[in-house]
Amino acid sequence: MRAAVYRGQSRVVVEDIPTPEIGPGELLIRVEACGVCHTDLKKVEYDLLAPPRVYGHETAGTVVRAGAGVTQYTPGDRIIVFHHIPCRECFYCKRMLYAQCPVYKRVGVTAGFEPAGGGFSQYVRVMDWIVSAGVERIPDGIPFEQASFVEPLNTCLKAVVQSGAGPGDVVLVIGQGPIGLLFTMLLADRGCHVVATDTITRRRALSRECGAAQSLDPRSSNVVAELKRVTSGRGADLVFVATAARGLVEQAVLCSRPGAKICLFAQTSDQERIELSGASICVGERVLYGSYSASVDLQKESARLVFGGRLPISKLISHRVPLARIKEAFDLATHPTDESLKIIVECNKE
Repeated sequence: MRAAVYRGQSRVVVEDIPTPEIGPGELLIRVEACGVCHTDLKKVEYDLLAPPRVYGHETAGTVVRAGAGVTQYTPGDRIIVFHHIPCRECFYCKRMLYAQCPVYKRVGVTAGFEPAGGGFSQYVRVMDWIVSAGVERIPDGIPFEQASFVEPLNTCLKAVVQSGAGPGDVVLVIGQGPIGLLFTMLLADRGCHVVATDTITRRRALSRECGAAQSLDPRSSNVVAELKRVTSGRGADLVFVATAARGLVEQAVLCSRPGAKICLFAQTSDQERIELSGASICVGERVLYGSYSASVDLQKESARLVFGGRLPISKLISHRVPLARIKEAFDLATHPTDESLKIIVECNKE
């Protein structure tokens, strides 16, 4: 089969590798669509993990083969797969910190080599513990490209649930790339007054289509003053930092009211540094928290939201790229244009 293999030194090469063999309790999936995620791009750009690997984890496809003992799925079933599932029994799972669970940290989907998601390939092997608890069926009529959003939407939903966002809250979402727009949709759906910021004109316009009450260019608008204007001088009740540019966490604190919650969602690199006034957190009684990866508790809900049609998911897809041109997809995702948003790799199309 063909796969995009990470070979080290920020290099990904589309090459022929063996189609994975499956064992008892496992599935072989033909990958129809896999979204490009910035966590994978960072792993490639900064050489965070040893090569060779096949990345890609926002995976939707068709069951080709079921291993011995698998009765719930048969060839032809259309599914999405999560690449992490927790044990539900350890110290962290009992505290619902699933991303810190040692079992969760083991990747259970691979195209070969060290498991790394494998979605940027024609076929993937889904291991037994993922088959048991990390697979959702795609309803008839739902395109694979739309279904591939179940995992990323879950990660955003997890952060929103942690925040306690509800009707009437004034929420700032910093960054309106694909993740920021998912936040905007989810928060607007909960009845929040969403103020979105982005420097790209099209993304600001799209944020309003996704439910934002206001969408501002931080280069030409006084975001702090506008938030104070719509909150009787207080500031935002909640802030989601959905992009990782320098200075944005500091901006989030300035835009928030005392007692606000601020979610760091995109700050996934050890190289990123934040410098804040201690008093802005302590005396201001703000809560600064991180949210990372998906929650198994929200798996069904995230699938329902993606498949239900209430959220305008399809508006986020800007490019569809065959596997052979994945370098173009990575370059575009790393250096977005006015027109680019979510890029879908169609792994079995020419």
